[in-house]
Amino acid sequence: MADKRAIETPFYLCKEKLLERNLKILDDIQNRSGAKIILALKGFAMWSTFALVSKYLKGCTASGVYEARLAREEFSRYNRDAEVHTYSPAFKENEIEEISKLSNHIVFNSINQINKFLLKAKEYNPNIHTSLRINPEVSASPKDIYNPCGLYSRLGTTLANIDESALNSLDGLNFHALCEQNVEALEEVLKVFEKNFSKYFKNLKYINFGGGHHITKKGYDIEKLICIIKEFRLKYQIDVYLEPGEAVGWETGYLESTVLDVFENGMPVAILDTSAEAHMPDTLAMPYRADVRGAGRSGEKKYTYRLGGNTCLAGDIMGDYSFDKPLKIGDRVIFEDQIHYTFVKNTTFNGIKLPSLVVERVDGSLEVVKEFGYKEYRDRLS
Repeated sequence: MADKRAIETPFYLCKEKLLERNLKILDDIQNRSGAKIILALKGFAMWSTFALVSKYLKGCTASGVYEARLAREEFSRYNRDAEVHTYSPAFKENEIEEISKLSNHIVFNSINQINKFLLKAKEYNPNIHTSLRINPEVSASPKDIYNPCGLYSRLGTTLANIDESALNSLDGLNFHALCEQNVEALEEVLKVFEKNFSKYFKNLKYINFGGGHHITKKGYDIEKLICIIKEFRLKYQIDVYLEPGEAVGWETGYLESTVLDVFENGMPVAILDTSAEAHMPDTLAMPYRADVRGAGRSGEKKYTYRLGGNTCLAGDIMGDYSFDKPLKIGDRVIFEDQIHYTFVKNTTFNGIKLPSLVVERVDGSLEVVKEFGYKEYRDRLS
């Protein structure tokens, strides 16, 4: 399909050329540092692009049985050597067999989970690698909702709760303390992690530095990251993993919508056929202001509008944006950088239609890889 205007909105569009740009950066880091980089499906799970992604990354990290199955069925289809790492704050008895068989690595959240499931995991999959998620109790995450090391966190085991005997049978340790952050934040966390936990490294095969590394963002100090990884690997003679999600999908595409109505209520209001609540949830949760192509802040350009979603939630508002020309019914509005942590979080709240998924292939052709309708809404209900 060549005409983007023929695609019904709303839709997400992922550009493979931009995706490959990010993948090449990540692959360069792998090659020069010796680290292995795996895709965090929680941030980017557009499996129609896995033929490309699997050329560069070593596998996937999953947060449960469904993501593990997606990784095994769709990512491993293109890379038979792909690794599947599966973590959960708490595994379920009726899922541990399937997860173990799907996974190359299983990551436990607590000593309780090790005691309950480690032997079972090895029974179901004798070749599985096992590790424990650590809470290093230090983080520079910008918001509490995204801070895995915040007060009373449920994510990871703190130093005070370590049972050294339980670590003897493990292959690795994991920590995750970042959220779209730079290498200086990693350096800060790593110093504390080493100070408190390096005494347990002796018999381990790997350390997983987690996600949140904003590697593909302009200005990220890639050379410093490579230096940190190389020094760590040399110092401890141990493998290192990174598992970014947002760095894979960062600035690889957008969400396109259509203006349905324009009216006055103290200021001009434009209603779009998309939703901040249902389609861009992080803009409300973080919160942050999404960039709109060709628009400025309120009052910056001649015509200012409040952009609102098409649900009944009063707060379903994208924000106030200004334009060079008046908005008209039927105009297209494009929200930039809406590929990572967006469609993976979509809901059908209010019965609003889920945006279609479109991929612009490397050769420039457009492919609508998924369309959604009433069935997706109905089948989530009862």
